[in-house]
Amino acid sequence: MRRDNVTWVSEFVLMGLSDDRQTQAGLFVLFGATYLLTLLGNGLILLLIALDTQLHLPMYFFLCHLAVVDICYTSSGVPQMLAHFLLQKKTISFTQCGAQLFFSLAFGGTEFVLLAVMAYDRYVAIREPLRYMAVMSPSLCVALAGVPWLVGLANSSVETAVSMHLPTCGHNVLNHVACETMALVRLACVDVTLNQVVIVASSVVVLLLPCCLVSLSYVHIVASIMKMRSIQGCRKAFETCASHLTVVSMSYGMALFTYLQPRSGASAEWDKAVVIFYEVVTPVLNPLIYSLQNKDVKAAVNRVLKRSSESKR
Repeated sequence: MRRDNVTWVSEFVLMGLSDDRQTQAGLFVLFGATYLLTLLGNGLILLLIALDTQLHLPMYFFLCHLAVVDICYTSSGVPQMLAHFLLQKKTISFTQCGAQLFFSLAFGGTEFVLLAVMAYDRYVAIREPLRYMAVMSPSLCVALAGVPWLVGLANSSVETAVSMHLPTCGHNVLNHVACETMALVRLACVDVTLNQVVIVASSVVVLLLPCCLVSLSYVHIVASIMKMRSIQGCRKAFETCASHLTVVSMSYGMALFTYLQPRSGASAEWDKAVVIFYEVVTPVLNPLIYSLQNKDVKAAVNRVLKRSSESKR
């Protein structure tokens, strides 16, 4: 179909997760509580790192960026989901749809690349423990932290542009909980080969390459640990990587399975589950993982609470 014979819509209707009012009310409470816990957990991580000088290390500098990304990522979609749980007509304007798609892709891509940067930080910490602070200088940390943001924004700009440029011939019902790339591609009434190429290229840039870098970092980390003669040193090294490795496995696992599989095997319901996992579940789990599995964070909490109690006396 010729592009000059097609039309664009001014708004989209999102089908959401359920039409049942009681189910929507339950989901509103569940998602609302999870969203508040996400803001609280990541906010406390930022506050704790700011208050405790012993956490002013490269690892926690990157963790601050991860917390900011999680707050922004979940805020790009969850508030709109919560509003739609309470509304009979679940509409979103064309402009709002484009903005939501842009920010969700930007923060999602930023997080995947940031995890690769954090893997490199762990590699340096274990491979060169005595030179760690010299190698991971403030200027290098700032540069490494800036790369994920630039990659995320650039990737999102391209993917959003080609997705929002798709005409739908008047069709405006998206079988999704949010404005998402594949939902828009399914609605298109023109050839989507370009979009499919962009999606694959995006998957390679923000998923496959960072995943390869993470894997390479951990190969060297394991090799370094195996050379350690001290059992206590090995245990400490594994504990240092445990939190990051848990988050990496959780984040990259579903993403690689979802976005690198043939799109013919994907379904709208599965796409909904993926969006909910990354915008609702992952952001609330990250601060829990880093606080429960990290002894330094636990010790910092005790120090801050102790100082607070002493100041009140």
